[in-house]
Amino acid sequence: MQTLDGNAIAGLLHEIFGREVTAAMATCGTCGSVAAVAEAVVYPLLPGAVARCHSCSGLLMVITRVRGMYCVDFSGVAALEAPGDR
Repeated sequence: MQTLDGNAIAGLLHEIFGREVTAAMATCGTCGSVAAVAEAVVYPLLPGAVARCHSCSGLLMVITRVRGMYCVDFSGVAALEAPGDR
């Protein structure tokens, strides 16, 4: 299965959040690794976009679109800090 990095979902994340998100630092809820969203391993061709931790392959996020509405599951992200949020 083809994988890409987190930049592959940059436009999708911008559409959902209204700002650049790939530079945000995400903490993996499985292994605690901290990395930019751009470093996630993305599976873009599933029934939605799936992003996994680059360190442990733990599930970070799933984004699907159902009846014109985005369904966003970030349950694998323990923390998300955008640049400049400190």
